[in-house]
Amino acid sequence: MLFWQAEQRPCFFAGSGAIIEARKRLRIQNGGMPIRRTCCSTTNFRRLLMNTRIRLKLIAATILVCALPSLPAMAQTAAKPKVALVMKSLANEFFLTMENGAKEHQKAHAAQYDLIANGIKDETDTSNQIKIVEQMIVSKVNGLVIAPADSKALVPVIKKAIDAGIIVVNIDNKLDDAALKEKGITVPFVGPDNRLGAKLVGDYLAKQIKTGDKVGIIEGVSTTFNAQQRTLGFQDAMKTAGANVVAVQSGQWEMAPGNQIAAAMLNAHPDIKALLAGNDNMALGAVAAVKAAGKTGKVLVVGYDNINAIKPMLKDGRVLATADQFASQQAVFGIETVLKAITDKKAQNTLGGTVETKVALVTKDSK
Repeated sequence: MLFWQAEQRPCFFAGSGAIIEARKRLRIQNGGMPIRRTCCSTTNFRRLLMNTRIRLKLIAATILVCALPSLPAMAQTAAKPKVALVMKSLANEFFLTMENGAKEHQKAHAAQYDLIANGIKDETDTSNQIKIVEQMIVSKVNGLVIAPADSKALVPVIKKAIDAGIIVVNIDNKLDDAALKEKGITVPFVGPDNRLGAKLVGDYLAKQIKTGDKVGIIEGVSTTFNAQQRTLGFQDAMKTAGANVVAVQSGQWEMAPGNQIAAAMLNAHPDIKALLAGNDNMALGAVAAVKAAGKTGKVLVVGYDNINAIKPMLKDGRVLATADQFASQQAVFGIETVLKAITDKKAQNTLGGTVETKVALVTKDSK
């Protein structure tokens, strides 16, 4: 009598492999002698071959069904948007704070988007910032959150990004409205009222000086909207106080240029009573210049940004006041604006307007 063993070990090859498997499973209990190709053995062999092929199909179907639940997750991962955060100088503590805030937000929402954060070497490195944006276009990011180094110079490359289908949101330093209009694009702005913030600082300073006192303003990069707005805010406060603004010069947002401008103002106007710096980096430079001139406590210094390096100086009086414009919040609000536009499938030309973030006066008495 002929016997065969149907061992439950599948063969994963449906062609000749199935035949080999079937032959291995066909055994004759006849003293180990091979089976002859009788009619009966051939029928059994074919039946076993058919059963093996059926089992292979069932196994393949099972593997496919088991894999299906993972497909949506794979699709979701592939569809996760990439958002680029392009900032100004990462040598400025303000932008490091902004970057850290963005990274913390992405970590908390890792399933929703990927983040690429970039910055430039100094505040005037506009050409390199343009190159970074071009790289982001090539990288096919879905969204771009940008703090432009120049309010006008970045507009052409931002138009390229928009034309490539990238959602763009502007933070920190507002892009020039006329330049945007000329290119026929709209870009929403997320950031504080810089003029208001500077006026808060200037008004606090005004309580410490007298009508007619001379003051100097150390401006940021003069082609940037936020530098212009802060200068206007300082001027608003000084005009109300009756102070005499004897100089307005750019310190390029940097400590060393800020120090040089402050030293020049102190030399040109020995009786100057206060220096109003458009950011804390320049305020640090001004403090050093005041010390070098032997006028610590005689010439007041104010800043803007509330970076960590300025806080000890607020406590000991070397800096009278600054403004906190919450760098992390600007980055997070910008990213969330981009993500909402992507989720809602909004076109760039339907976006616009301003999302105003808070700004607050900071003094030695602030908590």
